[in-house]
Amino acid sequence: MASNNMYEKKPASFVSPDLSKLQAVVIDIKTILYIALDADPKLARSAYLARVGMKKL
Repeated sequence: MASNNMYEKKPASFVSPDLSKLQAVVIDIKTILYIALDADPKLARSAYLARVGMKKL
């Protein structure tokens, strides 16, 4: 059998965001959103709750 080097898997590279450049918005005990420092936490919270509320219908 011939080896197909073209199809070898590459290691996944994932870079985690720098949390010092983000602010945490606590939704509930299990859910924390991280948004930009200049973003509005109230708007992010209401947008998240509206989106999650639509999924439950």
